[in-house]
Amino acid sequence: MDEVFSIFIEKVGAPISRREVPPTSIERFRGKLPELLLSYWKEHGWCGFGDGIFWLVDPQEYEGVVASWVEGTNLENHDTYHLIARSAFGDLYLWGEKSGFSVKITSLLSRYTGDNYQFSESDATREVHNFFLSREKEYNDFDNLFDSAKKKLGTLKNDEMYAFVPAIMLGGRATLENLEKVKAIEHLILLSQIAGLEPYSFSDF
Repeated sequence: MDEVFSIFIEKVGAPISRREVPPTSIERFRGKLPELLLSYWKEHGWCGFGDGIFWLVDPQEYEGVVASWVEGTNLENHDTYHLIARSAFGDLYLWGEKSGFSVKITSLLSRYTGDNYQFSESDATREVHNFFLSREKEYNDFDNLFDSAKKKLGTLKNDEMYAFVPAIMLGGRATLENLEKVKAIEHLILLSQIAGLEPYSFSDF
């Protein structure tokens, strides 16, 4: 394990629910995602960290999620994006083939941040290192509800997330009482259809 990934695990937490990444997936994303990220897949698989507060995922499984969120937004023609990680509460981390780790979608609020820059192939390793070094457990929490949600609803499986029912965008309250464990992909697509994705005021685009 390299030093950067070791620091990431120290900060976010030990892995759970590991799935081996097939060689066909490595080849599918070669040239689209950084080689260092693909090497992390080989070594660590797709899995959760910190009892499931943060997940590395199969981008192919989430292609429909990305398309549903990006369609009709400023992001649509800006880059080609792949979802490589998500939080327990549906924060989505997208890698742009031209812009690196430039977009984060807060699905519960239908908001995103986008960094308007382009990187060169030589920057890819640094981009990956910076992404993993900047992960913090608390930044993937929502109103400090993760531990209480885990105690109430149980640890997430690799295809699950915590969500408010009814959704915040439908007037639901962001309380522990309204949290449920749901299927991640289906719920993320549902959230994308409730309200149009808008940038935060501090987003570049």
